[in-house]
Amino acid sequence: MEQINALGRRKAAVARVYLSDGKGKITINGRDFKEYFGAETHQYIVTQPLVTMNATDKYDITANLNGGGSKGQAEALRLGITRALVVMDPECKSELKAEGFLTRDPREVERKKPGRPKARKRFQFSKR
Repeated sequence: MEQINALGRRKAAVARVYLSDGKGKITINGRDFKEYFGAETHQYIVTQPLVTMNATDKYDITANLNGGGSKGQAEALRLGITRALVVMDPECKSELKAEGFLTRDPREVERKKPGRPKARKRFQFSKR
């Protein structure tokens, strides 16, 4: 069985996902995903597409993650895993799409504008 490659992005995080047949081992940057993501909510986010497809022990997943924070990385990894599952088994696409896992969240941080303290905030107005 060949290896399936997929890419997931969220905010500034990028996840390169490699999916192959196996026993359900998820490795991120050379570490186990439970060690990499300490928060259980992030571990839950990562495994959502596998739980939806009842494939938690069918595939081994290796991922390279960089950029962003832990939540953005977890959501980028979820998108990457979902895309890899769709390439592996196209019949599962409708079920994963209904759960909203195939939608790339396009929201990015707005840049800071010159002459302002933040992107939209203005300095305090002073009459005198």
